[in-house]
Amino acid sequence: MLAYTDLKKGTAFIWNDKPYEVLESSFSRMQQRKAVVSAKIRDLTTGKILETSFQPSNQFQEADIEKRTLNFLYYHRGEYVFSNPANPKERFVLDEEAVGQNKQWLKKETSVTALFFGEKLLTFTVPVKMDLKVTETPPGVQGDRAQGGTKAATLETGAVIQVPLFINQDDIVRVNTETSEYAERMEKAG
Repeated sequence: MLAYTDLKKGTAFIWNDKPYEVLESSFSRMQQRKAVVSAKIRDLTTGKILETSFQPSNQFQEADIEKRTLNFLYYHRGEYVFSNPANPKERFVLDEEAVGQNKQWLKKETSVTALFFGEKLLTFTVPVKMDLKVTETPPGVQGDRAQGGTKAATLETGAVIQVPLFINQDDIVRVNTETSEYAERMEKAG
């Protein structure tokens, strides 16, 4: 069993028969009052984020969350299909709500880290750095390069990010998926 003071960032626990993950927590004690832990937690089944407080009387069961590597296969009619790389016939499906903002980084055969509660696929994380092809961007104007400005670029997954003016269509760029920012050019269009 976990006490309320054990709820640190990254801890997975069961509360109200659902698995949650702690995103942030802080311990506070006011004069003459009970100590409390204020926490920002994510419901691992729906992805919703809650802010709540826990008292010394609260106890929690640790959630048995398993991490597995899966490959993204395809999107069809609101469902995202993943497979086990060791056994491609073993398939897992998530709906659009469970995928959330990660959908802008998914392309065929992307390797993701999936979180399982028992045998149920809850959610996944994409790699922090991904190399993606620029499918559409306006050309950089010759005189503009001195200021080091940026322009919008559409990537092969449909995500739109800001890139430096020297990036052209069909270039391969490395993107930080946590911040949605351009990191570097990996390959210049031939």
